[in-house]
Amino acid sequence: MSHVETETADQPACWRRAARIAAEPAVALPAAGERVAIVGCGTSYYIAQAYAALREGSGQGESDAFAASEFPFGRTYDRVVALTRSGTTTEVLELLTRLRGGTRTVAVTADPATPVPETADDVVVLDFADERSVVQTRFATTALTLFRAHLGLHDDAVVRDAETALAEPLPEGLLECTQFSFLGRGWTVGLANEAALKMKEASLSWTESYPAMEYRHGPISIATTGTATWMFGAPPEGLPEQVRATGARWVESGLDPLAELVRVQRLAIARAVARGLDPDLPRHLSRSVVLAPGD
Repeated sequence: MSHVETETADQPACWRRAARIAAEPAVALPAAGERVAIVGCGTSYYIAQAYAALREGSGQGESDAFAASEFPFGRTYDRVVALTRSGTTTEVLELLTRLRGGTRTVAVTADPATPVPETADDVVVLDFADERSVVQTRFATTALTLFRAHLGLHDDAVVRDAETALAEPLPEGLLECTQFSFLGRGWTVGLANEAALKMKEASLSWTESYPAMEYRHGPISIATTGTATWMFGAPPEGLPEQVRATGARWVESGLDPLAELVRVQRLAIARAVARGLDPDLPRHLSRSVVLAPGD
């Protein structure tokens, strides 16, 4: 069994621990009313998108998400949250260093024995969700569970849905699909983006992701027999029928959208194995992007 398979299966237990941490009075996450930016790279950026939409959508304060390399220094925030599994990503560390002494920062990381504690004002450690695989699964979803629980938007039903996503067979025919489009609305747009990335990284699949209402504005033209369109959450009215009319496979479920991401992780692993790929070590990728000066 690959590391990523073990780590994917461990997510329900990690989510329960994250929810307990979120309930601790001393947890250094943004308070309601603060103007917040959440930053990350790769998977962490997409989780930041989901958190920002959840936080602002629940009325807890203006919240923006940025790739760490694209942070707008001309804007003013009460706090910047940096999500970094490794704690060594160059763009994140450079951003935290530049903000030091000005904007308060908190880093959520899996490894405290890195430069992060020296560059962020506060640190939340999720070391129990760290991973040996290059491909992120449980750390990303555990961090989002931490955020959701801190916002009061998590309960044990989400964990039970994750257990269901791990136990039930994957929908038939997905292994043979030639292309995948992942769709979301609101906070699940970030999950759709992450689902597309996961399939690319682990199995070299052709994937795209969009806000669901945008799918009709051009992207649906690639839907056809042998492709799949996968919805996170409730779909726009009429869209499932439109997609099925193209011959494409429509995929959705009644699971919590974060648990639905677990299903995509499982599919990415299964497709990698079917294609003779190592899902732990995607080509051209490493656990952390550490740039030399001038890169």
